Amino acid sequence: MTVVGAGNVGATAAQEIARRDYANVVLVDIKENLPQGKALDMNQAAPVLGYEPAVVGSNGYEETEGSDIVVVTAGVPRTGDMSRDDLVTTNERIVSSVVQEAVQGSPDAILVIVSNPLDAMCHVAKDVSGWPRERVFGMAGILDTARFRAFIAWETGASAKDVSAMVLGGHGDQMVPVVSATTVGGVPVRELVSDDRIEAMVERTRKGGGEIVKLLGTSAWYAPGAAAAQMVDAIMLDQKRVLPCTAYLDGEYGIDGLYMGVPVKLGAAGIEEIVELELSEAEQEAMRASAEAVRDVVSVLSGS
Repeated sequence: MTVVGAGNVGATAAQEIARRDYANVVLVDIKENLPQGKALDMNQAAPVLGYEPAVVGSNGYEETEGSDIVVVTAGVPRTGDMSRDDLVTTNERIVSSVVQEAVQGSPDAILVIVSNPLDAMCHVAKDVSGWPRERVFGMAGILDTARFRAFIAWETGASAKDVSAMVLGGHGDQMVPVVSATTVGGVPVRELVSDDRIEAMVERTRKGGGEIVKLLGTSAWYAPGAAAAQMVDAIMLDQKRVLPCTAYLDGEYGIDGLYMGVPVKLGAAGIEEIVELELSEAEQEAMRASAEAVRDVVSVLSGS
């Protein structure tokens, strides 16, 4: 399999995937020596961590030919002097170029998009590849849900493993944590935590990426890399996991022709089913508002 982009997120995803011990990984980046150096470092960690797959660093796409999955993390982060529209148009060019190169050598692959703005970049990947929605989708919901689960675990003093949650919608400030479907050890979270504390956790989840940027001066990478690796697991091992991913909706949740975060069943064929949750009226309204926010960003794309 291939990871495009050897920055923090891409490199973390590549090592997490290599550690699973089921696939060789090609790490691609345009920066000379960067992917080669990181691949060498990962291979030297293998004897310590106990994995066998080879990690290959490359500045081109010849080594990626025949990949089962291509994870795209390439793109520039948004800086303080960059408008949202600038970020969209800059990363549109990058993702478009990357996808065009990757699909030529791996025509049967599945594309997992991580580049931001995530929802818009999924549209770019689908348009450039011409592939069906089952094989082009994005990583966001797993990351957002992991943040929500972590906050709930801290609030309740429970294990994060016992927190079940789902965050839907666009990957931005109008994402939709589904409180009605959130439980701790099977107990509804509303029975354990006050409404004002739940709302505080919802808001912190929505601002989760920004909170890390303020602390680090750059975007997160450990959680995003791990989230991408979980998606790869579900596909490569045909796990049939129900996970929140950014999928192209064709009427589901009352939304047409738009990439949005929803629960999907992930297996060897990619998205094998879109799962429709029964949302409260407030959650349905929040999904509609999130969809409008996503459409606003997608409208900036040159092909829109």
